[in-house]
Amino acid sequence: MYSNILVPMALDHGLSPETLEIAPALLAKGGTITALHVYEAPSGSVSTYLDESVVQAGYNATEAGTGCIVIGSHKPGLRDYLLGSTAAKVVRHAACAVHVKR
Repeated sequence: MYSNILVPMALDHGLSPETLEIAPALLAKGGTITALHVYEAPSGSVSTYLDESVVQAGYNATEAGTGCIVIGSHKPGLRDYLLGSTAAKVVRHAACAVHVKR
């Protein structure tokens, strides 16, 4: 059981309700579930309108002592046959447990 669970979601992929249903089963009594909508970082001319302190505050907020990440994986291509590319990167780089919903 985990006291702090992060559930990153891409709302356009249709897996968010399923990953949100998994999180309470892994949660310790009195724990916290944080749902995070994931989107691609702005690039090109859009990034010039973002204040660097706002971007840094977003990065700092992600270091919340997460014990487990519950993430969905969908439509893997040949390159990432077993897991989708995003889920595969999270599994490889996360400093905590990762539960992948296929």
